[in-house]
Parts: sequence; C-alpha cells; structure tokens
Amino acid sequence: MIKIGLTGGIGCGKSTATNAFALKGITIIDADKIARDVVKPHSEALHEIIAMFGHALLQQNGSLDRAALKKQVFSDTNKLRQLEAILHPKIHRDIKNKLQQGAESASVPYIIADIPLLIEKGYLDLFDKIIVIDCLPKQQIQRVQERDGTNIKIIESIMNKQISRQQRLKQATHILDNSTSKESLLQQLDLLHEHFISLS
Repeated sequence: MIKIGLTGGIGCGKSTATNAFALKGITIIDADKIARDVVKPHSEALHEIIAMFGHALLQQNGSLDRAALKKQVFSDTNKLRQLEAILHPKIHRDIKNKLQQGAESASVPYIIADIPLLIEKGYLDLFDKIIVIDCLPKQQIQRVQERDGTNIKIIESIMNKQISRQQRLKQATHILDNSTSKESLLQQLDLLHEHFISLS
C-alpha cells in the first residue's frame, strides 16, 4: 500500500483532483473533514476551545460557531497558534490512524490524504509520495473569488499564511499542473494513477 500526501495552495484544485481519484476507487482521507469532526459537540477539542476562547463560541445546539472563532483568530497570531496547538495534534493522530487502517485493509493499491497544510504542519514523514497541485498565484485568487466570492484581501492573507509556491514544489515527488484546463489536469492525473498502480 503506497501512502500518498496531496497538497496545494488555496484555489489550486485539490478538490477536483481528489474527486477524480475517488472516482477511480481510491480511498481519500480528507484533513478538512477530520478538522470538522474533531470539534464535534462534546468532543475533547471543543471543550478545550471553549475553555480557551469563551462560551460565546458555543451555539445553542452544542456545536462550535466556526465563523465567530475564525473572526477571533484571523487577525491575532497568538490566538491562531493557541487554536492550532489544540487542533493539530488531534488531526495528525486521526490522519495517522486512518492511513494505518487503510494500509491494513489493502483493498486498494494506494491511499491519498488531502492535507492543505501538509508541509507546514509536519506531515511529510507519513507519506511515501507527495503530490502537489500547482497553478499560478493570480489563478488561485481568481478561482477562489469565482468559487465563493471571498474578498481578495482575505485570499491574499490565507496565501501568505501558507508556504510559498516554490517551497511547496520543492517537496513534491509528483506535480499536477492545473494552470491550463481541467481536461489537462485530469489527463495528467490518469497517467499518475497508472504510475501508482504499476508501483504497487
């Protein structure tokens, strides 16, 4: 079982790629979904967040008010660090467990974990291969604006918190270029899929 980490900057096309891999029957571990799951009502992480950031973040149904939390940590580096200290060890543990479960099932030739901050948060050692989805920075901004209308300043702020495009590409064992068309991306992905099948 080959363990593959997939990453890329905001708006680079990670979802398009992981959806295509999933259609080929490949198991996808979604770090964003895990991040949502670890703060479910009554979870350890949610209790820690409420203790750290205040009861105002707890909604009537017992769930976390994500928008309010985002506002609190968005422009405060210390608060962001405190939040990450609560969340990242738990997310890391869950991803590691899911990779282990996937490897033990061995029903597919390889498994992919989609992790936006794969390089920044020290996940490299979990994987045999690293795929980086890449496009131009101006395309990232344009695509995120088209996708959900996010303010350009917010997009740039998110991009600035992520490592640079050059640093990301340096860590890649495989690059999927998403700077032209979806068709081109999917053609590259098909070839990569065949390559991983042959390795396994």
